[in-house]
Amino acid sequence: MRPSYQRGPSILLSISVIVSAASLLGNLSCAPILPRTTMISESAGSSRRDPAELFRNLAERADQFRSLRSLAKVNYSGSNGRANFQEAVLVQRPDRLRLETLSNLGAVLIVTASDDEVVGFHPQEGLFYRGRSSKENLLRYTQIPLELEEITSLLLGLPPVKAKGRWEGKGNSLIWESGGGNREAVLFDPALGVPVRWERLVAEKEIELAASFSDYLPTPAGPFPLTISLEAPAQQLRLQIHYQEPELNVSLPHALFVQEKPDHVREVPLDSQGG
Repeated sequence: MRPSYQRGPSILLSISVIVSAASLLGNLSCAPILPRTTMISESAGSSRRDPAELFRNLAERADQFRSLRSLAKVNYSGSNGRANFQEAVLVQRPDRLRLETLSNLGAVLIVTASDDEVVGFHPQEGLFYRGRSSKENLLRYTQIPLELEEITSLLLGLPPVKAKGRWEGKGNSLIWESGGGNREAVLFDPALGVPVRWERLVAEKEIELAASFSDYLPTPAGPFPLTISLEAPAQQLRLQIHYQEPELNVSLPHALFVQEKPDHVREVPLDSQGG
């Protein structure tokens, strides 16, 4: 029987919640050092795809993957250590998200986000944080500097390319220049033509954010990555998500992405919290 996704706790959650829960479980250790410079080579390699075909593939995938419901095993590592936990993930692109952290200690955190608001419910503490939908409020829970639409794309295995306009093909990569030495790059698998790595770069080669997509599973919507890894080297942050039996393009009621404050908990304005 598939477990309910309407109750329970978040994948990209408050770092303090992750660490405290992991400490109780004895599941915390030192974090690794992440590479700070690009891992995407601009050489053609032994096999090269037409850049225009790669661009079409990227656009088609954005149309093919619209929603997701799945359990996930999550591995987190950061400057404060490591933690492993299970997550229930519900995504409706472009701007609906529900993340529930599942633990043998009970519900740790339930996070919902929409174009209207971000809500974080801490059942064990009896706290209900509510604030406007913004990159800053998402950052308070995720520690990841991405907009909501970028996070929902990422969780559906889509590189959250922010740069618009002209792109350039180099080897099996597409490069978008955004000025000031900043750019974005997507590397594709030469055989499948699917994205395997995305990087957001500053100062030409320094990684601000990066994501890898692997363990592709054939689905009616197209190949879908069961494993997604996100890196933020400056923060020594790495988050690996491994989906378990993902359901794609399912109908998800709007009510799943809205939380009402229970009577017994205290509401706190999320926007009033420090960074």
